Amino acid sequence: MQAVKMYTTAVCPYCVQAKRLLQARGVQQIEEVRVDANPDERVRMMELTGRRTVPQIFIGATHVGGCDDLMALDQQGGLLTLLQAS
Repeated sequence: MQAVKMYTTAVCPYCVQAKRLLQARGVQQIEEVRVDANPDERVRMMELTGRRTVPQIFIGATHVGGCDDLMALDQQGGLLTLLQAS
């Protein structure tokens, strides 16, 4: 299974929702990067994604986007494929 990295903040309902969906699809470990606790990480997230909102989700080297993007990918059947890619 691909590594999952998520840029988050402490109080973010969309982050919680994204984590629940990933866990429901078999993801056991999510590397969380707290951008509220480390402003340098927010800058890095914005450089990588062009976005300033959280969550920003990476599966392997692929930037999935935010919670809505993750849910749309799942509904299209692409989430499990991406998670299982080697």
